[in-house]
Amino acid sequence: MVYSHPLYSTIQCTIDQVMPCVGVGLHSGHRVTMQLHPAAPNTGIIFVRKDVPSAHSVIKACWKNVVDTRLCTVLGNEHGVTVSTVEHLLAAIRSCGIDNMMIEINGDEVPILDGSCAPIVEIIRKAGIAPQRLPRYGIWIDHPIQVRQGERFAILEPSAVPKITVGIDFDSAAIGTQNLSIDLVDNLFDTEIAPARTFGFASELEQLRAQGLALGGSMRNAVLVDETKVVNEEGLRFDDEFVRHKILDCCGDLALAGLPIFGHLRTHRPGHRLNHALLREMFAHRNSWRKLSYGQIMQRVEFSETDAAPIARSGS
Repeated sequence: MVYSHPLYSTIQCTIDQVMPCVGVGLHSGHRVTMQLHPAAPNTGIIFVRKDVPSAHSVIKACWKNVVDTRLCTVLGNEHGVTVSTVEHLLAAIRSCGIDNMMIEINGDEVPILDGSCAPIVEIIRKAGIAPQRLPRYGIWIDHPIQVRQGERFAILEPSAVPKITVGIDFDSAAIGTQNLSIDLVDNLFDTEIAPARTFGFASELEQLRAQGLALGGSMRNAVLVDETKVVNEEGLRFDDEFVRHKILDCCGDLALAGLPIFGHLRTHRPGHRLNHALLREMFAHRNSWRKLSYGQIMQRVEFSETDAAPIARSGS
């Protein structure tokens, strides 16, 4: 999806300087050092594992390279080298209008930081945006694309304004049913979605750790839910922080399309598996969308705003 004003530049962008980032992996619990680097036009987003031989180290952030979606999104290459929990980082990169970046990392999991993607957004903003010479492209949705998995569904529909509508429904009284619809423009992602933290359930924590998962999880980087209440002393950042984090995850997963998507994502009870299935479905139905330059997209947006009914912006 498309999130912020810099994306309306018609040329590609990268970051202006190298920026470091250090933290722990949510599942591995290992300390991870990561560096964000500028990259040449048409590079896209690539990960470079510094702890494996250089010939095996590159993993492109692409839907074709998703190898696991059970608890997070995991990317891998033909050599079996992987990097996991990429969704928050990819959402931040897209929200800041970055097309090309190289991410050096010395482990197999992106640091979780505070459980949201706000710290990464801040790092990228500090790095600055460097315009590049080649044109930027996006994916324009012409016809609805949908997938269903039981009660879960995800539909990409035509929309001149990038938009996402998410509904969640948990048995936990602390979460319950939450719905939110938001236009992903004018930096609304930065203020309304990026700070929303990942969450987990106290009843599942022991089982996860017995499986070697959630070893780096704590109330410093996640919202812990114990049936009827939120355990974290500071409480929630938003009353509906849970659905906002689901929007964050959807945006990060859909960034694996490789180009910003101009459309309206409507989804109920989304997850990484469902998000990846939607991308597979989209690329299997090439007649449902088209790749357009940003110049062409802006002409279509202007036409929609001038000659069609106004599109209302919805937030929280």
